[in-house]
Amino acid sequence: MPEILSFSRNICTVVEQIRDDLMTSSCRLQDTLMDAYVKISVKIPDLEINGIEGKLERSFSGEKIDVEEAFNKIMGTRVGPGIRKIIRGFIGNSATEKQLAFMVEECCSGLILSFTKDQMKKIPKDPEKARHFFENLVRENPRLYKGCAALSPGSPLVDNIKFD
Repeated sequence: MPEILSFSRNICTVVEQIRDDLMTSSCRLQDTLMDAYVKISVKIPDLEINGIEGKLERSFSGEKIDVEEAFNKIMGTRVGPGIRKIIRGFIGNSATEKQLAFMVEECCSGLILSFTKDQMKKIPKDPEKARHFFENLVRENPRLYKGCAALSPGSPLVDNIKFD
């Protein structure tokens, strides 16, 4: 990796309900070394990936990756338990491929988290009650675990939960 004195990164994940039976999730990453975009479409209610596209404008390694070929391998997969392992197994192991896999995972996490927004409105104001609320939420839906920083190992919101 080149030596750089200045580094900036922007990453944004957006989830949209297109129709009653279709949702999309897209992730855009732009930083000093990489510029990439990933978008997945899923059928509702089973969350089966029925469309995936991406574009790699620039990568720090300069490697050329056939993004469509890598992504086509995960078509038909359901967003749910085990999706991270499936994505990592199909996309590849180079540094750039790992970053693309991370972006697909971000899309999947965004979809999963979008289904919890109504529950999030019920979060108690008391910090101790809020912690119990999140513990119960993750116990009831383990797919949320590691879905975002707040629900990842090391977070006080889920420190009493052991999945691994």
